[in-house]
Amino acid sequence: MRLTTEQIKVIKQTVAEVFDDDAEVRLFGSRLNDRIGGGDIDLLIPLPNACKDRLGKELRLTARLQLRLGDQPFDVLVVDPEVTLNPVHAHAIETARAL
Repeated sequence: MRLTTEQIKVIKQTVAEVFDDDAEVRLFGSRLNDRIGGGDIDLLIPLPNACKDRLGKELRLTARLQLRLGDQPFDVLVVDPEVTLNPVHAHAIETARAL
């Protein structure tokens, strides 16, 4: 996993601020592979209940993370029972690892 301990701490704290303290955050995509460089930070936030203002919260989380961790690309997927899953969601759910 190509994230520092400090990056993980900031990500978890920021997810808790935007969603709630119980929100889980998982990493998927190229940052799971220690042998390659670069890549955006792909985050999956699975929620057990419908999320009011899901898109607004995704955008708020991304903006806060960019302010706190630097201007780097983040992809945030919030999956709740109302989300229609597509292949990207399915891949993220299958491969993501908890932070």
